[in-house]
Amino acid sequence: MSTDILKRTYLFLLFLVAQLVVLGGTHLFNCATPLLYVYFATLFPRNYPKWASLVWSFLLGLSIDIFSNTPGIAAASLTLIAAIQPYYLELFLSRDAVENLEPSLSSLGPLKYSAYVVALVLLYCLVFYSLEMFTFFHLLHWAMCVGGSTLLTLALIFTFEIARSRTNERP
Repeated sequence: MSTDILKRTYLFLLFLVAQLVVLGGTHLFNCATPLLYVYFATLFPRNYPKWASLVWSFLLGLSIDIFSNTPGIAAASLTLIAAIQPYYLELFLSRDAVENLEPSLSSLGPLKYSAYVVALVLLYCLVFYSLEMFTFFHLLHWAMCVGGSTLLTLALIFTFEIARSRTNERP
């Protein structure tokens, strides 16, 4: 269990620093922002304690909120994704799948993994930008932010997943 805590802490710090230092200032066309830290909530393995995934995700979202001046928006959105993730992951797994299977491109396959990640990232962006704008008077800008951020985040996630699957293939 201690190796899992160390791994999660490493990932936590990696996503936090990447978002704050590298990706936080990126706003393409004043609406598309890469939100790579959502990837953290999609990486929890099957049968991981639900309370632990909620705590990890809330703490990451709260850390992002503190440093990005978004009062509770990332924490609420990421906690929602962590609450849904274990149940949504079960839809893509067979009954005889490994108990601690970690969702990845190589473990789920390209089609299932794409459906899994796209839905979670889209839901995150919908909730995040709905809470951030808290109005639908600028519906076009809201839709551009949701769509652009979803596409940018998915491009980064798939890039990292492809790189991760290729490094796992090598002997």
